[in-house]
Amino acid sequence: MTLTPGRARTGRPVVARTREELARALDVTRASGGRVGLVPTMGALHAGHAALVDEARQRLGEAGPVVVSIFVNPLQFGPGEDLDRYPRSFDSDVEVCGRHGADIVFAPSVAEVYPDGQPQVSVDPGPLGAVLEGATRPGHYRGVLTVVAKLFGMVRPDLAVFGQKDYQQLVVIRRMVADLSQGVEIVGGETVREDDGLALSSRNAYLADSERRTALVLSRALVAGASAGPRGADEVLAAAGRVLEEEPAVDLDYLALRSPELGAPPATGEARLLVAARVGSTRLIDNVAVELGGVG
Repeated sequence: MTLTPGRARTGRPVVARTREELARALDVTRASGGRVGLVPTMGALHAGHAALVDEARQRLGEAGPVVVSIFVNPLQFGPGEDLDRYPRSFDSDVEVCGRHGADIVFAPSVAEVYPDGQPQVSVDPGPLGAVLEGATRPGHYRGVLTVVAKLFGMVRPDLAVFGQKDYQQLVVIRRMVADLSQGVEIVGGETVREDDGLALSSRNAYLADSERRTALVLSRALVAGASAGPRGADEVLAAAGRVLEEEPAVDLDYLALRSPELGAPPATGEARLLVAARVGSTRLIDNVAVELGGVG
């Protein structure tokens, strides 16, 4: 996939490491009443992240600044997860941000985001935080929502762009913004895939060549499931399940069909098919929209 960068820039984006540096970088925009866009990331940027920056730039136009945050949030990693080995590539990340129209890279330290250590107040994701990813990774969405709420407080964006590949995260964040009246427009950017269908993810870097070939079964299963949509929900799950059975090396966590808000799927209409599995030591997630038809 070829991406078209946002508006041309000269030099690198401003890099802000503290709240004060961030505020100074945004002062001119605040004074003029301009709109601000935010693309939260954990770094190790790839073409999927670049597409989110492009989306923010397109929606803001020429005037509004785009802020890309780069912060590996310890609160959303559970015991035994990959916090310490999560890929980090800051210099190349800044270059990607510059090429795609970002004005500011906000890259705070853990102490800057959590100056008092573990926060005493956090954001409870509610029932959505206990299903699918939340069932496998207890506490994950509490950590996600807490850091996103803090980023919203520090950046004060008018809009924020999140990828649809982490679909449950997108839904939970939209729920938080609505329930807490945060006044931020949440945009879901389309999943970017390799030519062979593999969804782009920073964690793909963990995959050996043979594991990467095995991981392609996830996107194949989603395509098969979506193609079965006109025949109803049961056929969607059956079609996707048959494809997953072709790769016994894949350790399936879940394959689920839900409504767009992650409730029970409707009898007909729009739904979401989600999958999570471990390939070797790497856990991958993916999802696709499904249009359910009547059975018969």
